[in-house]
Amino acid sequence: MLFDIIPGNFFSPLAAPGRAVYWECLSRLFAVANRQLSFGVERDVLVDELEFYFNSAMSAQMTNEEWESADAGSMSSRDKANFILRRLESYGWISVETDYSYVQRVNFRDYAVQVMKTLLNLSEEKKTEYQGYIYTIYSLARSSGESPGLGLLQIVENTDALLTGLKSLNANIRRYIDDLTKHSTVAEILDALLNDYYSNVVDRAYHRLLTSDNVSKFRPEILERLEANSRSERYLRQASAEIAGMREISEEEAREQTLSMLHEVIDAFRGMDDILSEINRKNTRYQRAAINRARFLLSSGEDIRGQLKEILSALGERAAAQEPDGNAIYELEETDRLIRIFSWEYLDMDSLYAPVEGKKVFTPAQVEVRQPDERLREEKRREVRHKLERVLSPQKIDRYVEEILAGREQMAASELPLAEGDTFIRVIYIRLYGQRKTMSYELEPGDMTEKDGFRFRDFIIRRKA
Repeated sequence: MLFDIIPGNFFSPLAAPGRAVYWECLSRLFAVANRQLSFGVERDVLVDELEFYFNSAMSAQMTNEEWESADAGSMSSRDKANFILRRLESYGWISVETDYSYVQRVNFRDYAVQVMKTLLNLSEEKKTEYQGYIYTIYSLARSSGESPGLGLLQIVENTDALLTGLKSLNANIRRYIDDLTKHSTVAEILDALLNDYYSNVVDRAYHRLLTSDNVSKFRPEILERLEANSRSERYLRQASAEIAGMREISEEEAREQTLSMLHEVIDAFRGMDDILSEINRKNTRYQRAAINRARFLLSSGEDIRGQLKEILSALGERAAAQEPDGNAIYELEETDRLIRIFSWEYLDMDSLYAPVEGKKVFTPAQVEVRQPDERLREEKRREVRHKLERVLSPQKIDRYVEEILAGREQMAASELPLAEGDTFIRVIYIRLYGQRKTMSYELEPGDMTEKDGFRFRDFIIRRKA
């Protein structure tokens, strides 16, 4: 059980009201300990480090109750440093021991070291380098070294890390899709799409997964090597003997585990296309949903579509003003006047009975032969052509970029007349399609800017060499 290893109050510092102070102190202590030959440091060194932190203007603050003192203002920075060390020791993050020279040394617990590394990776938002996992698996699969058992264990570990990263990316895109409904303005939607989503998902992971970290470059040979190893008696004998020695089991049991691990990795790489396909689908769905929602909020007119948009927007604002609870049902008085169906107080089978009207003599009417109105047909054709011309495909956006560059090598998106027509919609599509290799231009992100009532992160449109 977890709490047989970790103390029950281990996470209390990170859940307390003064968690910001505890976290910054833990980060500083771990940084000092990480530079040593072990995770043990003299207590006075750590006290000096925390004292310097509490003397700085950037230190977080805690209330008197959190310091467990009625007059925490009288505590010196060194007193606070000693208080934090005592509390971390009581929570099980560190241990204090006295050596033969009567010098106290502070050591991070082994489980605390693992927890700190994970928390630091989260706080620093470190990127998942898929290529590192794939290349390690590829190198180990091709290796014909003297330790096939150890190599197989490393292959399994890196495959598990690769699948975990892909599933995390898959879940992350879904989270952005769910969060999209929380944005009620065009600015919020475009900020979530062009800044947050592109920075944290597309540029950071998705783009590299399709280019430099592409699984397809290494997968065929990885599968070929692993399948050959699963049929090689020499490989199975050596790997089983090595795993049996490391895990202290019989060679027969180690052989079964070796075959199981080989087939597990092979099945994982064969089924990886399902995860990658779902990631591609979710990425496309998110971008399409964001664009459609932005276009819906931007569109306004006197036609049926524009009027429905205004009605739905108004009802949405009224519903939001009531601060509704998702588990309750609310009524808006305006909706009662939109549609009115006659009421029926009592419904039985007789109410649904359709009386027989009797037989009637059918008298066919003369069908008039009408010639099609060529003028009307031509007008319909023009409308269809005009509608098709307004559809923004990647090819049309590529030609549009060629037109606006007009011989220039690059230009900023903010230079375009955003208030004219659908120029801003075209700017959105330029940003979306700029990630594709087939486009004749590339993008370079810039700073936040505001023009013609639109606030967005500017970017440079540059012609590809």
